Amino acid sequence: MKNLQARIEEHINTLGQFTATPGNGTTRLTYSKEDRQARDYLIEKMKEYGLTVHEDGLGNIFGKLDGTLKNAPSVLIGSHFDSVPNGGSYDGPAGVVAGLEVAALFAENQIKPKYPLEVIALIEEEGARFGGGLMGSRGITGLLSEEDFKKLKDKDGITTIEAMEKIGLDPLLPKKRDPKTIKAFLELHIEQGPILEEKNIPIGVVETIVGLTQFEVTVEGQAGHAGTTPMDRRSDALVTAAKMIAQFPDLAIEEGEGTVITTGQLNVFPNGANVIPKKCVFTVDIRSGKEEHIQNVIRKLNELIESYNTNDIRVLAEQQLYMRPKAMNQEIVAQLKEISSKLELPYCSINSGAGHDAMVFSDFTDVGMLFIPSKHGLSHCPEEWSDSRHIANAVQIFFETAKKLTGTE
Repeated sequence: MKNLQARIEEHINTLGQFTATPGNGTTRLTYSKEDRQARDYLIEKMKEYGLTVHEDGLGNIFGKLDGTLKNAPSVLIGSHFDSVPNGGSYDGPAGVVAGLEVAALFAENQIKPKYPLEVIALIEEEGARFGGGLMGSRGITGLLSEEDFKKLKDKDGITTIEAMEKIGLDPLLPKKRDPKTIKAFLELHIEQGPILEEKNIPIGVVETIVGLTQFEVTVEGQAGHAGTTPMDRRSDALVTAAKMIAQFPDLAIEEGEGTVITTGQLNVFPNGANVIPKKCVFTVDIRSGKEEHIQNVIRKLNELIESYNTNDIRVLAEQQLYMRPKAMNQEIVAQLKEISSKLELPYCSINSGAGHDAMVFSDFTDVGMLFIPSKHGLSHCPEEWSDSRHIANAVQIFFETAKKLTGTE
């Protein structure tokens, strides 16, 4: 167990060094220099652990341990390795590292599975560079089409294709994967909330994942001189955006039932101190455990946005992502609980308020997910931290689960 913890800590610490913001958290955007550095490290470790490595046309990384059955579907295990700006070292990488160490345990114990085991490192789950999020899993499952993938651009106007080619990836490789080649998907993730730590429980067995939708809203007005344009003659895009954004929290509060709404990105153009803003682009993220609440807030959001459309101000809302609430596979959930009990690891059932790649795969294969505690419930910040001992516990649970799913037991 100590050796396992030491390897986990080495992986996490090494990956944490691949950041564009040293000393101020992890910033590892998809197809960036830091992505390339982390990618090279993960590929090196996969090969070191005896896995056959390949990348797809999205840049997702797969490390495969072949099974004895010919052309059999694989059990996938892993998570994403991108980050939000100035985030932490555990959101995503903890799950990739867990997958690596499950494969290591197969090798150490000289276990040859019937069904292949594949460690997977997914891109752009956060959506921090190209928006929308869950891009790696949506591309694999075909929810993100080739055409839509090619249209995506970052805030600097760089396309996905251009960004991939810059770090030596091949966007011409296949992207969509036949669902028949996937037997199951397992994902470990940090909780990103306070429940497990407050209960002093090391393992959360995820039952459901919240539904979510994301919009990009564009407000267009008229630029002008900050000193010479009278207040009653202005079409200020930022003022209009601010008025709307200030009203959004009430939509979620009125809906209740744990519904939340967030504006996390806002860009102003031309962004000059002495220029009236001509355009403002911002995001809206809506989440709830029940789809009806998401639909209600979407309707109210569109009504509110439409009320700000005038002759002088134009407002357009474009939906970038929509995911229904998802339940995990009950057989795998039962296995995770049974194995936790056998290993004498306390656990509780838990629901996820964050979106994960597991929710995408759940429409295409059997999915199981574990949470481990987050210190002080913090995530998406430099202070994000989880105990390597807890990650090691999850590795042991997934190792036993993977043995069952791959047919070694």
